Amino acid sequence: MVARVGSIRKAADELAITSTALNRRILSMEEELGVALFERLPTGVRLSVAGELFIHHARRQLADMERVKSQLADLEGERRGHVSIVCGHAVMSSFLPEVIADYRREHPAVTFDVRVSNRTDYESALTDYTADLALVFEPESFSEFHCVLDVTQQIHVLFAKDHPLAGKGAVRLSECLAYPMALPTRANGVRHLLELAARRMSIDLPVILESDSETLLIETILRGEAITVQIPIGILKRSMSGEVAHCVLDSRDVGVGRLMLGHLKGRHLPVASARFLELLSARLDQRDHDITA
Repeated sequence: MVARVGSIRKAADELAITSTALNRRILSMEEELGVALFERLPTGVRLSVAGELFIHHARRQLADMERVKSQLADLEGERRGHVSIVCGHAVMSSFLPEVIADYRREHPAVTFDVRVSNRTDYESALTDYTADLALVFEPESFSEFHCVLDVTQQIHVLFAKDHPLAGKGAVRLSECLAYPMALPTRANGVRHLLELAARRMSIDLPVILESDSETLLIETILRGEAITVQIPIGILKRSMSGEVAHCVLDSRDVGVGRLMLGHLKGRHLPVASARFLELLSARLDQRDHDITA
């Protein structure tokens, strides 16, 4: 907690103990280890190099304990455990909730922690063991990422159902430039592909709003002529409900991207996470076939 918030006092507040007691515990650990775990700064504290090594060890040990507990529960015939996932907004709208609900119907003792991640910060979540699994669109290259499955996703343009683009099967990027754009931030994989295309074509995107909130982007396009972008797995529920209309963005302009599922290379996952990974992979593969069809 101290490492996370960068302050002994703030960490003590979070843990509901006194800062004096927490500081004493840290000093005791440092004395036992013979190294300083934190650098004391005028504005707080930060992990030293030794502290980085120690906290990585601690997180790995806690993750291993979760794996053992999950295995012991399996021996008793009752699957328990905790599954932690980092993923993009797209899979949160309907796909991931459905898979989690189906898994918990069979294994109600398993709990979940799902956090939003972009194409760059999923790496730290896996390496510090705060996440077992990652499901990210166009992730930044990371040599320690073991990809279990990746499926292609073609970019779609989303707009209000009465928008001038409604009814088109596919559009060129040049057609989209006539309308204001509400886009996800640059750390988002879809935005990343759009920016690559814009640079290649030497054009400026007419961005009027950017946000990491999918709700804000959708509400913006529903209230005017603005358009946004998304991958198919993130729009099936909305398109079926008639809330928004969409069409394919021509792949000659913006390339097809990859939605990748995996975990930290060399990591032995807890039983609950490993079994959920199997289900998630199967459903993702099936959803990809459905979209392609």
